[in-house]
Amino acid sequence: MTDPSETEIQQEPPQIRFLRRLVTTLTVVMIGGLVVIISLLVIRLQAADAPLPAEITLPAGVAAEAVTLGSDWIAVVSQDNRILIFDRESGELRQEIQIKPQ
Repeated sequence: MTDPSETEIQQEPPQIRFLRRLVTTLTVVMIGGLVVIISLLVIRLQAADAPLPAEITLPAGVAAEAVTLGSDWIAVVSQDNRILIFDRESGELRQEIQIKPQ
């Protein structure tokens, strides 16, 4: 014969089955959300090396290190310690600032 304690274990209440399914669904949704977040971060970080805006042409021998966009200007920090400020509409060089090394 079967032990009465075994039959109690096999027949669980419907609330427990519902709770088990709910926890399993939540786990699957959380794993899926984590995969989506990691994918978006990878895509965004790869896009961080975007080129300069099309209207900007750097002088010969100048390599951009950083770009900052203003309301009507674009600032480019070059690798040779200069800040080049361009007009946003025309793309012409407005100002050049030499950065003193420390």
